[in-house]
Amino acid sequence: MSEIKLEIDGREVTAEEGQTILEVASENEIDIPQLCYSKAYEPAGLCRLCLVEVRPPEGKPELKAACVYPVREGLKVETQTDRVLKARKLTAELLLARCPDSEAVREIANQHGVEEPRFSKKDLDCVLCGLCVRACEAATGESVITFVGRGPDREVLTPFELSPEECVGCGACAGVCPTNAIEMVEVEVAQEGQNSAQK
Repeated sequence: MSEIKLEIDGREVTAEEGQTILEVASENEIDIPQLCYSKAYEPAGLCRLCLVEVRPPEGKPELKAACVYPVREGLKVETQTDRVLKARKLTAELLLARCPDSEAVREIANQHGVEEPRFSKKDLDCVLCGLCVRACEAATGESVITFVGRGPDREVLTPFELSPEECVGCGACAGVCPTNAIEMVEVEVAQEGQNSAQK
């Protein structure tokens, strides 16, 4: 693989082709907040906390999710501009309105100077980061849990909200959940005790 040179916060760093900004920043101890990233699974850029400002060699600066944006030769990345911090603060505020009782979300919100959201609070614990969906598919080869619905009605559910036979009770989904929204419980399945993850 060819070596790539780019700048992050004015500092020249090297990367390998195929790496993302978040991976390269992490390797160089440059902190970019995130909730939905795991090295074990394909990134999806759903939590939007890892927004950075990127300036390609040609073109104008744009806000992009660092976990899914591939590095390029000559790319310039800024992680702390006013535009970036404002966007992250809004994202943190929206997450806090959705999940006001989540310790992980409250911590992120506090880091971005958000104590109380301006938006109507919901009583939810899932931030819809999709880590559990990706972990489940990787562990079972099946979509035992998946996203259902769109927009504000979007949820992570099992088919018919029942524990499906394909669920092997491995706990991969619960293990990666950043807000501890998934817990393992005992359920009876066809005369056998089986662990299952429930939201």
